[in-house]
Amino acid sequence: MLGKQAKVLGQQQINSVLDYLCRTRHPIRNKAIFFLSFKAGLRAKEIACITWSMVLTPDGNVSDEIRLENAASKGRSGGVIPMSKHIKSSLEELLASSQPVSFGGRVIQTSRSGAAEPQVIVNMFQAWYKAVGSVGCSSHSGRRTFITQAARNIGRFGGSLRDVQALARHRSLAMTQRYIDVDAEAMRKVVNL
Repeated sequence: MLGKQAKVLGQQQINSVLDYLCRTRHPIRNKAIFFLSFKAGLRAKEIACITWSMVLTPDGNVSDEIRLENAASKGRSGGVIPMSKHIKSSLEELLASSQPVSFGGRVIQTSRSGAAEPQVIVNMFQAWYKAVGSVGCSSHSGRRTFITQAARNIGRFGGSLRDVQALARHRSLAMTQRYIDVDAEAMRKVVNL
């Protein structure tokens, strides 16, 4: 085990956070941050460091994939991540609400210092989860949720845990497996087949 792991988010927690974010000072930006976490599995550092060039096409439209560069990732774990419709819509809304965008500029900006630092993203998640009463959740909860959901559903689309490993951008399958939450109800159902 990884020791004290961030909790995987349930649908009720996801809905609570999204409802809360709609009432924050920067709802468009904050929803984009949240979707990048639990719909793409990005780490706080990756959310903070992602630039518009990684998510826009050459003609300035939001792409269908995130081209995460190694410089923006943990270690050398960059890669191409398919973009969910939720992320794409959120980034399109953020793009439309932003000042003129520099392709090299960071997607996530703060009103105080411009580009957000990773610790700022960590602190945002901590405040959001506290506000909605989600104990044990952290900036890594979205990543664990993404990996767990991918593992539970990849077989429906002909994929395997190796595909989930690629989405998670882990070097080893063993690390990916450590992120996947156990589902007691699913285990009960499968043994009763």
